[in-house]
Amino acid sequence: MKWNYFKKRSANVLWGEKSSLSFKNLNYLPRWVILTIDLTIVLISFLLSFAIINRITPNFYHVLTLEQQGLTIGLSYLMFFFIFSTYSGLIRHSTFVDLFKVAVACSSSILLLLIINYLYYFTFHSKIYLVPFLLVDLMVTFTLLFAFRFTVKGFYKLFSTINTESINVLIWGVNDNSIALAEAISISDNAKYNLKGFISSSKRMGRIKIQGKSVFKNDDELYENIAPLKIGGVIIADNTISRKEKNKIVDSLLAKGLKVFNAPKIDELDGSSNVNESIKKIQIEDLLERNPIRLSDDKINEYLRGKTILVTGGAGSIGSEIVRQISNYKPKKILVLDQAESPLYHVEIEVKKAFPEQEYDFLLADVREHHRLESIFQKNDISVVFHAAAYKHVPLIEHNPKEAINVNVLGTTHLANLAVKYEVSKFVMVSTDKAVNPTNVMGASKRCAEMYVQSLQKENHKTTFITTRFGNVLGSNGSVIPFFKKQIEEGGPVTVTHKDIIRFFMTIPEACQLVLQAGTMGKGGEIFVFDMGKPVKIMNLAERMIRLSGFEPNVDIEIKVIGLRPGEKLYEELLTDESTTLPTHHEKIMVATVDSYPYTDIHNNIEDLKKLTLGCNDESIVSKLKEIVPEFKSNNSIFEALDKN
Repeated sequence: MKWNYFKKRSANVLWGEKSSLSFKNLNYLPRWVILTIDLTIVLISFLLSFAIINRITPNFYHVLTLEQQGLTIGLSYLMFFFIFSTYSGLIRHSTFVDLFKVAVACSSSILLLLIINYLYYFTFHSKIYLVPFLLVDLMVTFTLLFAFRFTVKGFYKLFSTINTESINVLIWGVNDNSIALAEAISISDNAKYNLKGFISSSKRMGRIKIQGKSVFKNDDELYENIAPLKIGGVIIADNTISRKEKNKIVDSLLAKGLKVFNAPKIDELDGSSNVNESIKKIQIEDLLERNPIRLSDDKINEYLRGKTILVTGGAGSIGSEIVRQISNYKPKKILVLDQAESPLYHVEIEVKKAFPEQEYDFLLADVREHHRLESIFQKNDISVVFHAAAYKHVPLIEHNPKEAINVNVLGTTHLANLAVKYEVSKFVMVSTDKAVNPTNVMGASKRCAEMYVQSLQKENHKTTFITTRFGNVLGSNGSVIPFFKKQIEEGGPVTVTHKDIIRFFMTIPEACQLVLQAGTMGKGGEIFVFDMGKPVKIMNLAERMIRLSGFEPNVDIEIKVIGLRPGEKLYEELLTDESTTLPTHHEKIMVATVDSYPYTDIHNNIEDLKKLTLGCNDESIVSKLKEIVPEFKSNNSIFEALDKN
């Protein structure tokens, strides 16, 4: 059993802190109140013990008055209450450890009084106390102290259940973590979860009970056996099961209409955590069948520690996660650049709280403004640039190609040129799988930026340019996951563009970890491709998310096929048809062997593209982009006519 969680809950009570008079808002009894109540119980116990003994053996106190005896006993108990800190715990969270401390304090006090009694006896041949009296006092005092704590704990638990909706749950798995979790639930601040038992795949667990709760075997009769308990959900606390097995378990539970929850490891909870709040409904991200990433921390640390690092798009989902992750490697300074004021401010508050010793500079700037960027490079000795700033919403960019060129293409050229001018060591660009055989303006603009960075590498030997390419990230701005969640919350319908559309997915932290890792591997000019795992059918994703929310697809919430959006294609690719990949020392990162282009040609073409953005002719802009990126063929777009021409 892990007691750290419970100890931490007790340890953060401060001496003499004020508390509200309202029981509902009373977080804990101050220490001085507990100590005062305990001493009052000691004196009451003394009087009760005196009355009991006096009936049996009257007139046995000849040395001290009743008041002096009470004072002596009170001081003895007070001393050991201080020594063993019996008053420091949260009464409503009293455990065996707290009761043991009370028992030891009481026994020590009586032992001291016995020693004083016999010392006095051997010195003056007269006893102060009788042994029977001290034994009676010990039993009465401990019983009343125990009753006080038991009453407060029971009363608080009863009070906290009033007007609180609870759900009958089972815990999946029988191990140290699940048993500690069950104990934590039993002493938690509210009755959000009413634990009814455990589920185990082990045959030998079928006839035993844990904390008075039954263990049900995971077999064909499981759901029949638990039916009388009216179970509403299952908490998965077994961290040893594989993602594939977990998916199977979740699907079987959802098929029975049960809610599924994820539980943290009990030793991951900090002292302020409420276990009920840490148990979360399982999310679609938790079911992504991907193995954990192993990083070469030494190599990442080598090129980040003590350096000044610039992260563009630092307020976005990818950029902000890069900022969080590089903060762990203790760089000299992190420059966080973004043009979105409020998101940048929120990131500033978050990371300064999480990494108070790290130096940051939050820069409100636009990658389209070359002079503003140059002033930043002039003032800072930048060693590494992570370029994550980009416009990436496919349908929106399809209708605003000029902005895609200004941000995705020209913004990248500004930063890349300044990196060369100011001799930045590494320039890591975040690209997308939509740059492969692009069917939309957004993907083509990112491919154009890739081509420029690659060509620039040939003209420069001091700055290492590295491109990273991956697919959709779960939970990012514009991702289908939060979009579906919002639609489900609103009661539907959930809209899918095509019944057969598939996408690659990875989590934001995973994508950013691989970006950092790729930064250690590049020699210059490479495009690194990440292993995105198995592609996911969006229709299946929608159905699963609806079930995870407790609804039945096309019964409670409709799934509506609305057709492909402008520029969208059914299947995303990570490599062009002509491309191949070469393995690297990291199993999840490959390097793409793609053709590079002469710098002069790309530079001149982008200059022509830049001139076209000064006008308002979208067709001429897209036509030039198709000339630069010959594999760019529009799909479901107004620009399809340009391909025919």
